[in-house]
Amino acid sequence: MFTFCPLQGALSESTASQSLLELDGGVKILVDVGWDETFDVEKLRELEKQVPTLSFILLTHATVAHVGAYAHCCKHIPLFSTIPAYATRPVIDLGRTLTQDLYASTPLAATTIPTSSLAEVAYASSQAPSLNSNLLLQPPSPEEITRYFANIQAVQYSQPQQPRSSPFSPDITNLTVTAYNSGRTLGGAIWHIQHGLESIVYAVDWNQGKENVFSGAAWLSGGHGGGGSTEVIEQLRKPTALVCSSRTPDTTLSRAKRDEQLLESIKLCIARCGTVLIPVDSSARVLELSYLLEHAWRNEVDNNNETFKNAQLYLAGHSIGSTLKHARSLFEWMDDKIVREFEAAAGGKESHGRGQRGGHHHDQKVAGPFDFKHLRLLERKGQVSWVLKQALGDQEPKGRVILATDSSLEWGFSKEVLKSIAGDARNLVLLTEKPALNENKPSTARTLWEWWKERKDGVATEQTTSGETFEQVYAGGRELEIADASKQALEGNDLSVYQQWLATQHQLQATSHGGSGMTLEAWADLNDALSDTSSESEESETEQQGKAYFSANITQASRKKVVLNDEDLGVNILIKKRGVYDYEVRGKKGREAMFPAVVQRRRHDDFGDLIRPEDYLRAEEREVADSQETDPAKTKQEDNLGKKRSLIAVNAANKATANNKRQQQQPTRAHSDEPDDASATGGQGNGPQTEEVDELDEEEEAPILGPAKLVITTHKIPINLRIAFVDFSGLHDKRSLHMLIPLIQPRRLVLVAGTEQESQSLAADCKKLLSAQLAANSSNESATVDVFYPRVGEAVNASVDTNAWVMKLSDHLVKKLKWQDVNGLGIATITGVLLPGGEFVPSDPPSDDANNKRQKTEEAGSPSSSTAALTTTAVNNAKPRTLPMLDIAPANSSATATVKAASQQPLHVGDLRLADLRRAMLNGGHKAEFRGEGTLLIDETVAVRKSATGRIELESVALPGTFYAARQKIYDVLAVVQGG
Repeated sequence: MFTFCPLQGALSESTASQSLLELDGGVKILVDVGWDETFDVEKLRELEKQVPTLSFILLTHATVAHVGAYAHCCKHIPLFSTIPAYATRPVIDLGRTLTQDLYASTPLAATTIPTSSLAEVAYASSQAPSLNSNLLLQPPSPEEITRYFANIQAVQYSQPQQPRSSPFSPDITNLTVTAYNSGRTLGGAIWHIQHGLESIVYAVDWNQGKENVFSGAAWLSGGHGGGGSTEVIEQLRKPTALVCSSRTPDTTLSRAKRDEQLLESIKLCIARCGTVLIPVDSSARVLELSYLLEHAWRNEVDNNNETFKNAQLYLAGHSIGSTLKHARSLFEWMDDKIVREFEAAAGGKESHGRGQRGGHHHDQKVAGPFDFKHLRLLERKGQVSWVLKQALGDQEPKGRVILATDSSLEWGFSKEVLKSIAGDARNLVLLTEKPALNENKPSTARTLWEWWKERKDGVATEQTTSGETFEQVYAGGRELEIADASKQALEGNDLSVYQQWLATQHQLQATSHGGSGMTLEAWADLNDALSDTSSESEESETEQQGKAYFSANITQASRKKVVLNDEDLGVNILIKKRGVYDYEVRGKKGREAMFPAVVQRRRHDDFGDLIRPEDYLRAEEREVADSQETDPAKTKQEDNLGKKRSLIAVNAANKATANNKRQQQQPTRAHSDEPDDASATGGQGNGPQTEEVDELDEEEEAPILGPAKLVITTHKIPINLRIAFVDFSGLHDKRSLHMLIPLIQPRRLVLVAGTEQESQSLAADCKKLLSAQLAANSSNESATVDVFYPRVGEAVNASVDTNAWVMKLSDHLVKKLKWQDVNGLGIATITGVLLPGGEFVPSDPPSDDANNKRQKTEEAGSPSSSTAALTTTAVNNAKPRTLPMLDIAPANSSATATVKAASQQPLHVGDLRLADLRRAMLNGGHKAEFRGEGTLLIDETVAVRKSATGRIELESVALPGTFYAARQKIYDVLAVVQGG
């Protein structure tokens, strides 16, 4: 049984991807944990319900649409972090840098606490929060993000992996998963899942064609991208179900024409001293774009092109340095051309060193594929502001190209660049993929794309050097509404409600998980959040002490409620209740069978433990604070010594906040080994390192580390720049789908990740192609293949009816079997008659002892076991049944004689690949080449064809020697099994 249910991204223009696969025995697999730029926590509600039943997780691409919600779920959904996850090494590394960039760029990613949850707390505590309070959850820290992605198990391409299951999953010992190259992104995977007789291929967002950095998807045999072969690799052929994305680009261009249009659009803009903004993601397609532009600049500068020589090229992103650092260590996952380029660069550097030792001087080193000479990295907001300020204040304007995260223009540096260049008609926004359409409000990139599609305010038609035309659309002074998200520290009633809500969550988790370590971390976050809020706020020390006293009361009250219930405490009763020194552990498993250990988590940064100035008050000052806390009437009294010390403590807290601010401005730099000098990029370093940049950084507001709420301000800006669109999404087109799906020959087809119109159109085409192929290969002309395109939350049964008969072989028949070894398997032909048996078989499954005995008997026996399973039809296990028996057929039956004579003909077992036959014929001195669809022509006289059922057909017009040579090669590949 195989049931498929999309949780996000089905029959819509949303790019978010989440799918739930359920197999026999209750095995549930979650593929991708994607999100979109709205970061709406309501879209994760169905996933949260499924968490206690999940077996493991598979991740396909390192994009927001596929891994954007992974860190959020690990931090805020109980038990999610205990579920094993699997992905390729590039997806793990680049997914981590993407997530760090996401949370460092916008407070929206932290998500807000649902109003319904706050309303319950407010009602219980007689507090009344505002309906528009938008209280934020605590976002995962860079250390937590690193830990979450470090727990993901790395896999290699084409290597089967038997995954381990979650603690609450059924047995999955007979399940294997294998990743194959999907193209489009670095480490992107097509997953093959084998579970019993179910063979499932999950392929979303793949690309069959080669690109500058990425090789094509590994559908076809013969190397990356197919290598000219028309045969699908054996592991991905004829699956019981194929899950494929139906989203395809609107326009299809070859790679050369696509690259040419992009460079021509940039050239026209920088020639008029304009600024080009290219919004990109921070982990996947940015590698293709940055590689293309860097090498284009190298070629044009070497050719003394003044337009490119005077222009400046930038790449802006909070974690872009770490992304490129990982890319330099993952060349083996890229196209072979990149590997050769890297090897050539390494060899060039070695010869350069020998030249120096020999007395020769060289001014330049050979740069590798991602050792940038012209592309500068901008990782801080101050650097981006400095570049934009220079663009506005230049006496001699220069062209600039800025690749900035993110592609939706809703968060990241791309929004800041857009606001700065929007008013100048010389500038250009170059969109490289069709933006997703949200349900509530379209993103900024989507609005600009719709303006480009409408072409309402004038069009400039340009022409490339090869004669291809493309268009740039004028915005025409339209107004664009921009929404800016910021954080504001909680105070007053909102802070009280937040504390009550956090205490309630602590109680719920402590009750449900028996006081596990998760609750201790939650309370550590609460205490740290309150201390950070008190150190950053400008309230008096009396108010701060009041908050600490309030927090302590909540902690004490909540813990008392947990301690009162011994059953919920479990083994933690040994450390949380006085006078208890013994606990029954017989029959217990996991944490309940071990003595509990409490690990107090210490808050620290890269320079050591965080220091709280209020912990270092003098004795007389602490007495004053305690007296003010216990006697509210003395809170207004002024004590000179205490007041002076309080001001000193506030100053120390401000210093600590300033230090934390610097760390938060570079969240990824603290967790990567990316150097700051020019050697990191192979050229001009990580951007302009000047005093002006440092001054701008000092002027930035200090980040809010404690409890905060989301504040969204909207304003409109006039847009006078130009808009262009060149599809760099790297998605498969309809032609690839129409060619590959009939070659894959799935028995069921499930379409996801596309609009309703795209899915319906593709479903009709594929159903027609597959049904015609099935009818041609079978006698049933009305045979059809089921094609599904479910909606979000709709489960479809995509399993195939495959059942088995079990029968018993008689002892006389077993003695006459002639076993032959074929690739490690014992094969024998059987001719007999089926007789009713008398052996009783119970309907209930056998006990463990019976299974063990049967297993020992089968292991001790020969390959000629007395029980055989034939895949024919189902057996009704609902009632007690008897096994039929296969015995030797009587010799006096004419029908039996006919069957026996036919069965004595030799059988050819195996699967012949025409590509292997072509290679064998070429090695034998013959001429062999492919002609047409699936036809191999040998010596211009012999044609070899292979039907969909595996039948080999040979046709010859002359030269019988070639015919017999080809037939002999075919027999050499196949195993011949003699008749019994």
